[in-house]
Amino acid sequence: MFTRIRRLLSQLFNNSRTVNNEPLNKVSLIVIILVDIFILINVFTGLGNISQWHLSPNQAYPCYSEWNNYKTQTTKNKDYEFLRSSLPYGNNQQRIRQTYQDTEIGHLGKVSEICLNYGESKDKLNNPQNQEILTTINQTQDQINKLEQANTTIRNQYDSTLLEKIAGQSSENSINQVRAEKAKQELTQNSQKISKLKQEIANLQNQLLTKPESINLLSFVKDETKFNQVAKGYKDASFWYPSIQLVFQAIFLLPLILMALLVNNFSQSKGYGLIALISWHLLVIFIIPLILKVFEFLQVGAIFQLLFNIISFFFGGLVFLISYAYILLIPLVGFGMIKFFQTVVFNPKFQVVSRIQKSRCIRCAKKIRPQDNHCPHCGYYQYVECHNCHNLTYKELPYCHHCGADQNVATGGRS
Repeated sequence: MFTRIRRLLSQLFNNSRTVNNEPLNKVSLIVIILVDIFILINVFTGLGNISQWHLSPNQAYPCYSEWNNYKTQTTKNKDYEFLRSSLPYGNNQQRIRQTYQDTEIGHLGKVSEICLNYGESKDKLNNPQNQEILTTINQTQDQINKLEQANTTIRNQYDSTLLEKIAGQSSENSINQVRAEKAKQELTQNSQKISKLKQEIANLQNQLLTKPESINLLSFVKDETKFNQVAKGYKDASFWYPSIQLVFQAIFLLPLILMALLVNNFSQSKGYGLIALISWHLLVIFIIPLILKVFEFLQVGAIFQLLFNIISFFFGGLVFLISYAYILLIPLVGFGMIKFFQTVVFNPKFQVVSRIQKSRCIRCAKKIRPQDNHCPHCGYYQYVECHNCHNLTYKELPYCHHCGADQNVATGGRS
């Protein structure tokens, strides 16, 4: 296994820095690196764009977050606070339902019908009468804030005036604008105004709560059946969304990988060194993001959730055991990917068969004569002695071309 990994890495670096088995000069190497960086940036940009092609859970269920916040609130005045947050301030006529539907444009997937109905109920709440009530409440609250600030100032000055009076200082020399005799009177008047304004706010709040559109919206959000459907859909979408993203990212990358691989094989067979170099770099650039996205999926996708649920069920709060599971799982996945590329994508036996049929070097794929034992381009020895007839036969081929003996028997299955 390690021999194959070392051979694969050696081939990777050799193919990345040579043209026709000659090392790249410094200028060419810099150009190649700049091209690699440019392409890699665009690859990740494309991956980011295609990963957002399908509606995210928040886009498919836009009402879940604020609906869930309302359900978890325990404040006494939560109905009014919910209506207040549902009314955009400043006569904003943007329609919530239409905003939800607009997210479907240019995306796959559909917005929840329940959330669309929820948005329609909020749109009905947003009318001029309710906007006027909300504006009046805000203005009244501003008056209360000003009166409370004035009372705070008066109390501070009142305490200071009392100290001056105890010390025997005359009122002409006082640094305060309010005398002690008048401070209490102003405090009382302001407190009475504040109490009256608070009552006006309470009346306006009750007026808003009793509006038919308010009653309909509150009845909607208090419907447990609808909320449970939205909550279940949101959780299911959150579970599968990383998997959907990985599928789309693979759809984006696999054609590029296949195209680069075909061009690389073709250019090697024809001896087009520069094209082989560029296509090899492209192949590596396309494979690296795919590997990164696979590991990212393993960290946040369905497999992670499955491990989390299993460990939580059997071991309770020992969620840190997930790290142990990944320490074992990730290397296995990595070795599996190396095995796949080694045996399928870069299988030397498949390459050897094609190269021998075309009279090319087993290692570098350059054109050689049939009688050449060593490649004149890379110096690689092309033959091995058959264990049965002791004649020279091609390396890597399973049978001797003289006697037909199985070469894997003698090598113990060595490839």
